[in-house]
Amino acid sequence: QIQVVESGGGLVQVGDSLTLSCTTSGLVFGFYTMGWFRQAPGQDREFVALVTSRNATTNIADSVKGRFTIFRDDARHTAYLQMNNLKPEDTAVYYCAANPKMYSTSTSSADYSRWGQGTQVTVSS
Repeated sequence: QIQVVESGGGLVQVGDSLTLSCTTSGLVFGFYTMGWFRQAPGQDREFVALVTSRNATTNIADSVKGRFTIFRDDARHTAYLQMNNLKPEDTAVYYCAANPKMYSTSTSSADYSRWGQGTQVTVSS
């Protein structure tokens, strides 16, 4: 059974940092591009960041560039989203997703076939 599980969300203050983790099982992690998306209340799900197999390529959304970093540990089957200098507009449910094309740089959620349940990040001012 394939599982994608996020962790690390929570309630933080403006300017704080948080690291989200995404651990998978049941799939060959190294064969997948891993992505993070987020969805705020009343808004569409939006791309945040992706990392291809072996950390070969990363792509960060303009809205978080310079504050968020994505990386992966293939040996641990885990992808991470390091979030610094958090702002109230970063408040959302953050989802981890797996794209079966290991070097894909697609930012479209339609290309990600496996999804986690999401983890809530709330940034309080």
